[in-house]
Amino acid sequence: MPRAVRFNEYGGVDVLQVVDVEAPAPGPGEVVVRVKAAAINPGEASIREGLLHDLWPATFPSGQGSDLAGVVGVAGDGVTTWAPGDEVLGWTDRRASQAELVVTEAGDLVARPPEVSWEVAGSLFVAGTTAWACIRAVAPGPDETVVVTGAAGGVGSLTVQLARRTGARVIGLASAPNHDWLRAHDVIPVAHGDGVADGIRAAAPGGVDAFVDTFGGYVGLALDELGVAPLRVNTIIPPERTRGIQSAGNNDAASADVLAEVAALVAAGELEVPIAATYPLDQVREAYTELAKRHTRGKIVLVP
Repeated sequence: MPRAVRFNEYGGVDVLQVVDVEAPAPGPGEVVVRVKAAAINPGEASIREGLLHDLWPATFPSGQGSDLAGVVGVAGDGVTTWAPGDEVLGWTDRRASQAELVVTEAGDLVARPPEVSWEVAGSLFVAGTTAWACIRAVAPGPDETVVVTGAAGGVGSLTVQLARRTGARVIGLASAPNHDWLRAHDVIPVAHGDGVADGIRAAAPGGVDAFVDTFGGYVGLALDELGVAPLRVNTIIPPERTRGIQSAGNNDAASADVLAEVAALVAAGELEVPIAATYPLDQVREAYTELAKRHTRGKIVLVP
């Protein structure tokens, strides 16, 4: 029997289990994918902990995960775009990608470019579409300066690169071990913590035009200390979505077209997706424990 991640109640990583499940069968317009890689995301941990119950309540037993990459196994009635053996990447809206077999809509998949590794392909949907939405929301121009917090994280590492593609000057807030990576991507690093406002001002003597917070806790800095206009500030952290700022994220760019565009940039070598670590499915607890430290560069990926 195929295996999948499940939890039966809200809680910490100890509620996560990997259990045998019935092999899924596709309905009309659906396909079954044998998963090769499925990234993990902070939002999934928040849902499992019950922190987002009012927004996205869980139904128990619950699965986990949206991102996936793998090989089509079975195509349901009416599916003409995919056939068994096709290599794909995409997502599921059923909190189910952290599994060996997943059913998803045929329209929620795109072809995996051969230049994109399985681990990267399985990391692209949530982080890639979120970063894409963030940049579209604040719309930095070639003569502007944009600040990105959590600049080496799963979303932040892609956001800074997409911002640089607009021609904007990009300042990335990150811990010191990630500063060389940021410099290598033509991003000006500034350390989180005490003195961050002064660090940003020193790096941007002409002021800051746009601000993307992927880490949390920086909306006040952007509005009150740096004077960024509210509509040029975007956060992906739900409790921070106040004061007239923008809150564009994954839901605002969740389409196969955007995902295909991001995958094409990766395939062309124009966008790097750092992979911090990979874990087998059985080590899902360890993977989320590492994610909770909030110090990883790029993505953590499960490989069933």
